[in-house]
Amino acid sequence: MAVVKELLRSEADGTISFGNHKLEQKAKVEDYEHAGDLLKVKTFREITKLEKNGMFLYESVPGTSVVGFAERENGVEFTVEGDEDAQITIGLTDDTEYEVFVGGRSIGTMKTGLGGKLSLGVELEAAGEVPVKVKQV
Repeated sequence: MAVVKELLRSEADGTISFGNHKLEQKAKVEDYEHAGDLLKVKTFREITKLEKNGMFLYESVPGTSVVGFAERENGVEFTVEGDEDAQITIGLTDDTEYEVFVGGRSIGTMKTGLGGKLSLGVELEAAGEVPVKVKQV
């Protein structure tokens, strides 16, 4: 997997890819239309953030590159790459329990609060790219 040079792009399968964890300077793309929604991404080596229709959707510290990001009725899935281990926060449904899979293995269930945010750590430093799946229980 490589960084997303366009910063944000639509894929043929309906997913999106975004972020560039190699950038030294902040970069952003605003008002990107995808499947009837307006997306905004801000990214560089320290942080990657994605919003949909002005609402929080994804954030990683430090920055990451994400491919195949798909929102499903019962969660999200994507593949993430970075140079360092990352703390990832995803915007989901308020007060809902999810099972989280990292690298194909379940790391357990987590519950979102009133803000609908779910945070997880992903070890990327030695792994390269890691698939992540968050599914409503």
